[in-house]
Amino acid sequence: MTATPRAIELLQIAARAADDKQADDLVALDVSEPLALTDIFLLASGRSERNVVAIAGEIEDKMLEAGARTLRREGRAEGRWILLDFGDVVVHVFHDEDRQYYSLERLWSDCPAIPLDVVSASSAEAASAPAPASSEA
Repeated sequence: MTATPRAIELLQIAARAADDKQADDLVALDVSEPLALTDIFLLASGRSERNVVAIAGEIEDKMLEAGARTLRREGRAEGRWILLDFGDVVVHVFHDEDRQYYSLERLWSDCPAIPLDVVSASSAEAASAPAPASSEA
């Protein structure tokens, strides 16, 4: 079993929202095989508690606009690890330190990654920057 097209559509909306708030290290995992409760985990990191809360807020706003309801929300008050459950997609927004500590990528390493349709601002800048001059004569 693989993630549904609707779950993948919602994933892309959540990923773009996270990217808009400068989330780092976005990773999407298809967990539909081992879990019957959801299709996809989206993992994202923020650099501070304030950034984590902003990322989660933007994701919720964009998902609501797309017609997805938040079924469960946990961790918002602390801003260290916020879990947003949209049914088919569960989003984990971590503070950098907590993400390294809990290492969900390692825990779910047998699940396939899903490509994301986002280009972060830093990636876009690097792609548009002129190539360094060659040192060969």
